[in-house]
Amino acid sequence: MLQLVELTRRFGETCAVDRASVTIADGEMVGIIGRSGAGKSTLLRLINRLIDPSEGRIECDGIDVTALRGKALRAWRARTAMIFQQFNLVNRLDVLTNVMCGRLFDMPAARVLLKWFTPTERALAIRALDRLGMADVAMNRADALSGGQQQRVAIARALMQQPRILLADEPIASLDPLNAKLVMDALADINRRDGITVLINLHTLDTARTYCQRIIGMSSGRIVFDGAPDALTDPVLREIYGQSANEGLDERLTSTSLPASSLATLAG
Repeated sequence: MLQLVELTRRFGETCAVDRASVTIADGEMVGIIGRSGAGKSTLLRLINRLIDPSEGRIECDGIDVTALRGKALRAWRARTAMIFQQFNLVNRLDVLTNVMCGRLFDMPAARVLLKWFTPTERALAIRALDRLGMADVAMNRADALSGGQQQRVAIARALMQQPRILLADEPIASLDPLNAKLVMDALADINRRDGITVLINLHTLDTARTYCQRIIGMSSGRIVFDGAPDALTDPVLREIYGQSANEGLDERLTSTSLPASSLATLAG
């Protein structure tokens, strides 16, 4: 079980995450929605400890994650694998090596420098790629792939960390609809079959509603909604997306499956 307790992160005078408190049970698939700048990405980076909180704490199974340092912190980052919008692959390396790099946290320094992987690690990487329909391009350079293919390779790399939690920061934001569906289907399959907790930042409401049993809405760094997709009423959506009277409806919001009557209400 993952618990955030009054978690806060400030950047100068800006409060990117403001006293976020939430409990995530093992095996949940949770969508986090909100406008750009709402604090979604900062929240995931706090959970992974890529950045440190200004206040509050993170707990997991009785462990104070905010107090972790050194080897224990590296183990936590492996346990909570990150998937980014821009894939973060090494373009000059082949796909298989990129995936095997998911084991670097657990390798001796000499093996890291030599990029020497065991037969077991190679087999695990091929298995991960095959699961994502990417085994046939294992020896291709990463930069020869499409964006959707690269994102699936990034997911395979995350699986090599053998995580308990997957943190996906807008993984489909730069993808076309077909590739976005392939990526979301893969994440949902991992959640369902492996029982891995998935926290995923999303812009589009239809995607969140389709794939996530629970949705967290953020606005100005605060969690303003936490519940089932069916509870996303018009007043709740107005609080999350904060439309002013003379501001047009956010283009990402209009691309969702909201009925025309709801969109008209939101637009005011």
